[in-house]
Amino acid sequence: MNMDFQQEIIKLLVKETKLKKEEIIPLISIPPDPKLGDYAFPCFKLNKNPKAAAEKLKQKISLPKFLQKIETVGPYLNFYLNQTTIAKETLTKIQKEKQDYGKGTEKSKIVIEYCGPNTNKPLHLGHVRNMALGNSVYKILNFSGNKVHPVNIINDRGIHICQSMIAYRKWGKNKQPNKKGDHFVGDYYVLFSKKAKEDEKLKLEAQETLLKWERKDKATLELWKKMNHWVLEGFKETYKRFGISFEKEYFESKYYHKGKDIVLEGFKKKIFEKDETEAIYANLEAFNLPNKVLLRGDETSVYITQDLYLAHQRYQDFKFNKLLYVVASEQRTHFKQLFKILELLKKPYAKNLHHLSYGLVNLPSGRMKSREGTVVDADDIMDETSQLAEKEITKRHKNLNKKETKKRAEIISLGAIKFFMLKNDPTRDIVFNPEESLSFEGETGPYLQYTHARACSILRKAKNTPYSKVKFDQLKLAEELAVIKLLYNFPQIINKASHTYKPSLIAQYLISLAQAFNEFYHKCPVISERDEQMKARLLLVDSVKQVLQNGLDLLGIQAPEEM
Repeated sequence: MNMDFQQEIIKLLVKETKLKKEEIIPLISIPPDPKLGDYAFPCFKLNKNPKAAAEKLKQKISLPKFLQKIETVGPYLNFYLNQTTIAKETLTKIQKEKQDYGKGTEKSKIVIEYCGPNTNKPLHLGHVRNMALGNSVYKILNFSGNKVHPVNIINDRGIHICQSMIAYRKWGKNKQPNKKGDHFVGDYYVLFSKKAKEDEKLKLEAQETLLKWERKDKATLELWKKMNHWVLEGFKETYKRFGISFEKEYFESKYYHKGKDIVLEGFKKKIFEKDETEAIYANLEAFNLPNKVLLRGDETSVYITQDLYLAHQRYQDFKFNKLLYVVASEQRTHFKQLFKILELLKKPYAKNLHHLSYGLVNLPSGRMKSREGTVVDADDIMDETSQLAEKEITKRHKNLNKKETKKRAEIISLGAIKFFMLKNDPTRDIVFNPEESLSFEGETGPYLQYTHARACSILRKAKNTPYSKVKFDQLKLAEELAVIKLLYNFPQIINKASHTYKPSLIAQYLISLAQAFNEFYHKCPVISERDEQMKARLLLVDSVKQVLQNGLDLLGIQAPEEM
């Protein structure tokens, strides 16, 4: 039997307090200080004198085997788990379930949209945070038992795309890419911006090119297809290196005009209105939101027109219970308007949409700007961080061959980047520093990877020592118990991260686990002549290794066996 101690405590409280399970669940908490026990229950609901109610409740409860003791602290009833029982239940469960330890049993259908690049330039540092967050939330929701569909929206039309096209047509001399296609096209986007400062007519030319595109001018479409192909091939390489993929990609060029019928239908039903320019708009003032134009006076689409249709299309494609949009906080108002408009249209999925907003990523030197060419590209960040990791590995392992050095450097650098992007609450703005992210100490990806590699090293040294038939009462030191309690809490952390869409909860948990493990490692010799103790500690090391691996995988990070 694998016991859920919190559920067992809830059963005891239901029986003795006559409160309903639903009333007790939100009241149970884990005390901030381990000296105050493993779980605490406040007794304010039981009596006008909660302190006396806590004492009375303590007397009523017969102590089950899984509890060591129950104590009152003011109005709280504090539960102390039997340490041998928690060690046996937790470590046995991890050994049995291995990579499935922490898995949930949810059954929702969820669509998650992330990345959303423009095809006029390469993916940049902001996309790196988006991809890390989107991929991790996808993995967490999937691990929690849901059927999750990762999708992408490719913004492959519009004035910015035309600007790159004009610059290439004027100054590209029909060159083929001499570098990754997205970087090649991005250079022309920056070039257009520089040239447009000298010649204002270029902006008018871009508008004319967009009109030609919309009218399906043959030469314009051919150039657009060629340049888009170069960019999309470049994106594929970046996605592969970063370790992400999408079940379906939606292209703006195919859908931008398709929301028009939805808007006209809404106008016909008097849900929307017309302004003095004949533009159709949603009046949202009653909902404390700015009014939103949905179709211009000439009946051409705006960006939200496409979003209205795409929400409908994705519901047709996947019949989702939830649709998540991973998009930067700058678009918060846009999504509030979109969701409210779909509600007004009485769409069946309108209440099941969520904007997973995240903060900006800046550099120590300040904010990035695409047009000025001051954006740091995703590929460049990965290259730079990998080179820094390579130098660090070469210092530590002078005899390691070049191929292995590069392989480890790539694993460590990607771990560093992803963890840096995920360790903070998604809503916070962050400043990315490659050197800081690569430290083997502190709250970093490499620190967690190094801890996992250390656990693997200990197990390799003791490879001939079996750790079945462990005597769990051998694990009784404070350092051992601290690790065991953290291992026990892992499924609860996953559950919370799944419901809040916050990989940062897992990231911070893994840091706590690694710190507790390293403290245990320094104070408690694992390999010794005391056979029973060694077997128990090896089991503990193996369990930490497994949970670190499971947690890192949910962050999209590889757990290497050697560093």
